[in-house]
Amino acid sequence: MKKGAEKGISLRSINIGLIIVMLIMSCIVGFVTFRLTVTFSRLTGASEEHMELDRAARELMEASDYLTESVQRFTVKGDRRFLDQYFEEAQSANRREKALSKMDVDQRTEGARKKLQEAMNASIALMDREYYSMRLVIEAKGYTGYPEVLEGVTLSEEDAALSAEDKMRRATELVLDEAYYELKDRIRQEMQESLEEVDKLMDSTEGSTLSALRREVNVVRIMMLIEILLIILMVLAITRLGIRPVIKAVDRIREESPIPEKGSKEFRYMARAYNRMFTRYLSSLSQLNYKASHDELTGAYNRAGYDLLMEGIDLESTYMLLLDVDNFKNINDSYGHETGDRILIKLVRILKSVFRGEDHICRIGGDEFVILMVHSEGLQQSLIEGKIRQISSELEKTEDGLPPVSISIGIMHGKDAGDTAALFEKTDAAMYASKKKGKHTYTFHTK
Repeated sequence: MKKGAEKGISLRSINIGLIIVMLIMSCIVGFVTFRLTVTFSRLTGASEEHMELDRAARELMEASDYLTESVQRFTVKGDRRFLDQYFEEAQSANRREKALSKMDVDQRTEGARKKLQEAMNASIALMDREYYSMRLVIEAKGYTGYPEVLEGVTLSEEDAALSAEDKMRRATELVLDEAYYELKDRIRQEMQESLEEVDKLMDSTEGSTLSALRREVNVVRIMMLIEILLIILMVLAITRLGIRPVIKAVDRIREESPIPEKGSKEFRYMARAYNRMFTRYLSSLSQLNYKASHDELTGAYNRAGYDLLMEGIDLESTYMLLLDVDNFKNINDSYGHETGDRILIKLVRILKSVFRGEDHICRIGGDEFVILMVHSEGLQQSLIEGKIRQISSELEKTEDGLPPVSISIGIMHGKDAGDTAALFEKTDAAMYASKKKGKHTYTFHTK
């Protein structure tokens, strides 16, 4: 050893070593952050594509439901306005055709598109039945100047010979009977299978992207912690510059809140990257709100979701139907709670198939449900009665291994109630009136 040489590592060597390490770490963080941004962009793109494909499938069903609602109202009331609404959707809006075109992305979506095409074909077949029904109403009412496509519809000799009243009755039966709803169920089944194809595709894409994103987020976090420690060591060795921002950053990370963008250039860069990730993380949490407002068993709105819906309800255009399953406790005691749960799931599935997509189905108690028929300004007693008959018919079927059940229902229009509390109270009274009648029936509350 040379004379006068000092033992140990000099501060200069430590500083140079720390600076070199710091530069290397900054490069790694920059690269990983870039990769993280690219991966997040891929995830965002996959999520947006998923939502678009999902929306496309649902738009076809919404269009079909809208056509069904229009033709049912036309046949029940004979109001020319609903005929115009029907053909405005069928010939002008073309939501079904647009939904189908959105699904035509690439070979990955071919399976979902085929299912949606089958739903479209079933919807077109349903239209033939609807055209015939509308032709009956036109003949019964003596309307002229109707859409050209209906001129090609020829009534059978038997139907042509019916009286105006019987033609109206025959038209209503065609769009409210079991055969009609079987076609509707077929459309819903094909749409559901299309949605399942989309979900499988997107689960695969999003799953791999999320795994990569998690790995890169962990790398960024590790790099950030290491770099923060290096900054602290450098500051202790040279000056106190940067200690306060670093301490604040560590505190914010522990508190799971954004990091103040203060300090050195490199630190600000990392803070911005973390804040972007943190902001996106918070936005993803909002998607979990769905679970807070929906019943886990049936998928219907739960009590919290019902309360939220009632806060914004328009009484003047809403029907409330309150129902429960007759003798549900005996069913649970006789068949077991698992069977009881399956019956509730079946009930909600039937309700969703019978009512429109824009109507709200809520489970507010064990076997107690509320249906809010929105945008229903006029009296629709006949339409509601038809839906109730369809529901009761489906609940009596036992092909699925479940025992037949019945329901008691109370119905009231919001315009006859002063507020939402009165609406529920009077609908509840109507339901209990049905119970007193012997159950398995319905009661409209009147003033």
